[in-house]
Amino acid sequence: MNRNIVCIIPSRYESSRFPGKPLADLCGKPMIQHVYERVAKARAVPYVAVATDDQRIFDAVRNFGGNAVMTAQTHRSGTDRISEAVSSLNLAPDAIVVNIQGDQPIFEPVQVDEVIEPLLADPAVVMSTLIYKIILDEEITHPHAVKVVLDHENNALYFSRATIPYVRDQKLKADYYKHHGIYAYRRDFLDTFTRLPEGKLEKLEALEQLRALEYGYRIKCVVTPHDSVEVDNQQELDRVRRILTERK
Repeated sequence: MNRNIVCIIPSRYESSRFPGKPLADLCGKPMIQHVYERVAKARAVPYVAVATDDQRIFDAVRNFGGNAVMTAQTHRSGTDRISEAVSSLNLAPDAIVVNIQGDQPIFEPVQVDEVIEPLLADPAVVMSTLIYKIILDEEITHPHAVKVVLDHENNALYFSRATIPYVRDQKLKADYYKHHGIYAYRRDFLDTFTRLPEGKLEKLEALEQLRALEYGYRIKCVVTPHDSVEVDNQQELDRVRRILTERK
């Protein structure tokens, strides 16, 4: 099997806001199954697996016929978990590893193709992610919607749960972008990333991508036309359930 591009879905059972959410029922399937099946529809990814430290999630993935990898319970972030999961896949150093968060059950499969495009186009790019132009005013100030500001080449300058940029002159108007938890990395960069100490800003904002920026690595951002819902509580799960029911 060609594994120059693989996708790993990090998934853990414990969550302060929604324990057990990967296995939460969503229209007759555990939520993690929805994520897995949507990744499998992406054109560019021949291999998909869930990386978890919980036997219940591991068994659930195997039960619906998916690939699952058990990982340590000590990882600081999903990216650290993915690095362990791909260590046994014998990937080339420049292979592309896609990270789809396990709490985005209705993302569009084409977004996988969007996030890997910068790495396919430029060998110098080691990490990329998706962002979306905010159209709902409430997301501009909501801390669960992570905002990002960019340089002139669409590299991330900073990610924050706060509202950035701050508009001092109210006569001016800013465009705001929120970050989707979809990443792509070079295989060798994953090793580098996991060896870096936790960043001060990463710890303050609880945003793992800040670790890369704090240590001088660029993150290429791709503006996607597709929004996505991240499930962090029962209310958001109910919202996604309604969306799926309407689509059917």
